[in-house]
Amino acid sequence: MLVPLEEGRQCYMTDDRKRLYKSRDRRVFGILGGLADYFGLDPSLVRIVYVLMTVFTLGLPGIGLYFLMAIIVPRAPKPA
Repeated sequence: MLVPLEEGRQCYMTDDRKRLYKSRDRRVFGILGGLADYFGLDPSLVRIVYVLMTVFTLGLPGIGLYFLMAIIVPRAPKPA
């Protein structure tokens, strides 16, 4: 991205933001593994918390949100 600084000078900025992707180490759609990668957590821990949350809330918000994210969140780029 080109950012103007002063008259006649320009600076290029890199886009170093962290992005959420579906994990390549996936069980179903890779959503929970991607969330674990994004937050720097163990994927097994995230999956266990998700299952417990889904069971205790009768599955309604957890399952719907999971499938919505499966549609919206992009796949992780292939490693170079």
